[in-house]
Order: sequence, then C-alpha cells, then structure tokens
Amino acid sequence: MFLKKKAKVAIDLNNLPNHIAFICDGNRRWAKERGLPTLLGHKEGLNALKRVVKRAVELKLKYLTFFCFSTENFDRSKEEVKYLFDLFRDIKNLVPDFIRDGYKFHHAGDISLLPPDLVTIINEVTEKTSGGKNGTICIALAYGGRNDIVRAAQRLLKEKVDPNEITEENFKKYLSTGDMPDVDLLVRTSGEQRISGFLLYNMPYAELYFVKKHWPAFRANDLDNCIVEFQSRTRRFGK
Repeated sequence: MFLKKKAKVAIDLNNLPNHIAFICDGNRRWAKERGLPTLLGHKEGLNALKRVVKRAVELKLKYLTFFCFSTENFDRSKEEVKYLFDLFRDIKNLVPDFIRDGYKFHHAGDISLLPPDLVTIINEVTEKTSGGKNGTICIALAYGGRNDIVRAAQRLLKEKVDPNEITEENFKKYLSTGDMPDVDLLVRTSGEQRISGFLLYNMPYAELYFVKKHWPAFRANDLDNCIVEFQSRTRRFGK
C-alpha cells in the first residue's frame, strides 16, 4: 500500500521506519537569517515539532525521539535556557492530544538536571499518557549520550546486578530511553552532518539523513521525503 500526501512522493506504508529520531538543529540560525529575535527561533522550532508529530500520527508511526536540549546546552545564556524550559513546560497542555491519538509521552535525559517544577510536569504527563497503545513520542531533554551510558552503568552498580547477567539487549533498560527500540532513521536538520552524542547506544544501524533546511522550516512533506529516502536504501546490518 502506498500513500501520497502533502508531497509528490509515494510512501510505502508497509515499510515504515519503526523509530525515527530527530536532531532539531538550526532554530537560532533560522531566526537570525530573518532578522528575528533568537528566542523566537525556538518557539517556531516547537511548532515544527508539533507539525511533525501530527503527520507521524497520520502515518501511524510508532516511535519518534526529538533531541531538543543537550547537556552541553546548559552552557548557553541563562535567559535562553529559561526560555527553552518555559517552552517545554507547554507539554502539559498537549496531554489531551496524546490521549486522543493514543500516544505515550517519554522523557530521555538526565532529569536530575532539570528544574523541579519541570520534572513534576514531565512525570505527570508520562503518567497521564501511559495508556497509549499506538506509539511513543520521546523528548530528549538534558540529554547526552555518554551521560546516559554512564548513568546506566551507575544504576547497574547500585542494583548490584550480576555482571554475567548483563547483555547488550537488557542493558538498554537502564538507559533513559528505556524499552524503546533501536533507531531506524536519524534525521538532522540545518545541514550539519554529525550525531553530537545523540543516542549513542541506540542507533548502531540507523540510516542517517541530513537535511539542509533549519528545523523551524521543517514541514510535514519534509517528513514524507525523509521516509521515502529511508525506503530507497538497502539495510544490511553488517551482513
């Protein structure tokens, strides 16, 4: 079965990536190129995320992860960090949408680094959407790939897990990504061609796709194009 929607591309609904991850890059550059305040770029970036989620729901995609704020981003100005966290607090207003569409909310990252009230919001939204059966929307906030692996190792030590019982597969549950499957397709916007420590353990065989446009300019048809590109590739998994 093929679907044509919002773009002159044909998507094979029988060959959809199970897990798509996005590095949402270029918010500030998008704003600067338009002579707009830098912070407005982040607001438009949130709108882009909502557009992508809406299209993903239409396509019935199962897992999406958005890299929105890294552990390194704490080095930005206090004003910018505060503005970003204020935007993320808006997630509480999206609970009805999650429930209507049957999607769970998941947070990946070092939650101990976030403001207490934002932690409360994240926990409440996670709980309220836990019954979703159609898919999972994951926001990587205060996330760093090495940080995540180190904290997983610390959890293993604290729980005194028998080293002989640790496998590549069950190690995943100690990561903040939990039981989410490996990434099939990684999309990075703004023309950058690196992974910046994102999901280091979770995408050994992910297809990488780099898009020139900045994240705030990303539209539903861009998601379609990414999926078509994914479907054009032959995945070998080392074979």
